[in-house]
Amino acid sequence: MLTDLTIKNVAIIDSLQISFKQGLTVLTGETGAGKSIIIDAVGLIMGNRASCDLIRSGEEEAVVEALFDISTLPEIKRHLAEAGFGCTDELLVKRSLSRSGKNRVFINGGLATLALLTDIAPRLINIYGQHDSQTLLKPENHLRLLDAFAGIDELRQKFTGIFSRLASVREQLAGLEHAERETERRLDLLSYQSEEIAKAALKQGEEEHLEEQQTLLASAEKLGNVSGEAFDRLYGGDGALLGQFKRISASIKELSAIDHSLSETAASIEGAYLQMEDAAITLRDYSSRIDSDPAALQLIDDRLDQLGRLKKKYGTTVEEILTYKAGIDAELEQLYGRERSRNSLEAECGCLTEELKLLGNELTIARVQAAKILKHALEGEAHQLAMKGAIVEPTLEALAEPRGNGFEKVEFLFSPNPGEIPRPLGRIASGGELSRLMLAIKQVLPDSDVPTLIFDEVDAGIGGATSELVGRKLKNVAARQQVLCITHLPQVAVFADQQLLVEKLIAGGRTTTRILELDLNERTREVARMLAGTTITDSALRHAAEMLSAGGK
Repeated sequence: MLTDLTIKNVAIIDSLQISFKQGLTVLTGETGAGKSIIIDAVGLIMGNRASCDLIRSGEEEAVVEALFDISTLPEIKRHLAEAGFGCTDELLVKRSLSRSGKNRVFINGGLATLALLTDIAPRLINIYGQHDSQTLLKPENHLRLLDAFAGIDELRQKFTGIFSRLASVREQLAGLEHAERETERRLDLLSYQSEEIAKAALKQGEEEHLEEQQTLLASAEKLGNVSGEAFDRLYGGDGALLGQFKRISASIKELSAIDHSLSETAASIEGAYLQMEDAAITLRDYSSRIDSDPAALQLIDDRLDQLGRLKKKYGTTVEEILTYKAGIDAELEQLYGRERSRNSLEAECGCLTEELKLLGNELTIARVQAAKILKHALEGEAHQLAMKGAIVEPTLEALAEPRGNGFEKVEFLFSPNPGEIPRPLGRIASGGELSRLMLAIKQVLPDSDVPTLIFDEVDAGIGGATSELVGRKLKNVAARQQVLCITHLPQVAVFADQQLLVEKLIAGGRTTTRILELDLNERTREVARMLAGTTITDSALRHAAEMLSAGGK
């Protein structure tokens, strides 16, 4: 609910702070005192278009701030949190207008967009007047009102879910058909690539092994010659090093028997001789194994050429080629399964279409029945609210194609006078008629997720017993939602839980507006003024007191 409203430099308002209570609040005062300006200020908080003409003469900026209690509105809290605006149980909205054109929106102290404000504001306040009956002037809301009256919101939500799923399935089918030719080309390419790689029978680490074997085979002659020559020089030929080394070792060993200090040297030379002997034998065996094999070398060269061609196409290494093949095989499986997918989607599409048809027919039947009952209920309420002979016609028009909420659109047509053809509300209803029609709807459809309702001009063109009935009906709505009402009728004002007096003052050559919350005595005088005019008599005061006493019951 709206708890506080602050207005600065808007039209003739200099600075105004208003605290609102739960229940029914009426704003009264002389014509031209500034009551409509307050409604305009609330409109700014709702995201209405702003004009520099609203800025008070001589000022550069106008500011409107509204504080809301949103403790019972978890959806608003969640929406604001998703938008980056943390909040508790209070929501502060600020709108500033400047002559330079820098108009800003603030939510809980943070700079926000006008789009966010216009998104959340209709969930906080609805204004019903000449140009502000958001619910009634937008035909898209009429279907929601009818469904709420029929009690079929759950059925409509189920229809919406099926509709969304069907749209998704059809989109997938369309995508399959559009990509069919490209898919065939893709299948041919991927199949060829997968088969080419598969025929190569690649193995992890194969390339490195082949390159090593290639190097050995290409150098076989050199390896054999050099290792054989090394063996000959060490062991096998005349003057071989090992023979000389053996004689040196024997000589030093003989000397070490005479001079024991040479024992370690003799042992070292003997150990070196044995190591060289082992190396010579190894070289001999290695040389005997080396065999030049041109055929084997050619096979390796051919295999490496094959790997090279594959690497140019599919990856820089065998591992990358195998990874690429795994990827295209997965894609091939997906593409080969397209027919299975198509068949499955077509079957699902058929089932969903049939289910949507059944649900849509069920919705249509329920709406047609509810429209007849709602028509009589609304007309009965409208007739009580000084709209004798008014016709309210909830019409259903079949759609060429179903939408997310059914097979038809709904619009409330209205005729205020007998003999006139019912027409769309926005073309024919006056501000007072719209307000009273919304009041009638609130009697028939009391539940609402909007916590604050503002009625402007609801008493236009009525009086007597009808005005008292309007007051009672407003009081009835205010038992469930906060209601703010601008009225000139004492019969309406006496039903208020809170009465605010709007006054126009002239000080220092400037006109300004102030607002006062009235106590019981002040309310009595204000109601008496509304009854009798500028000259308040004792009789008017007694009458006002009686009306207030009766209105509070």
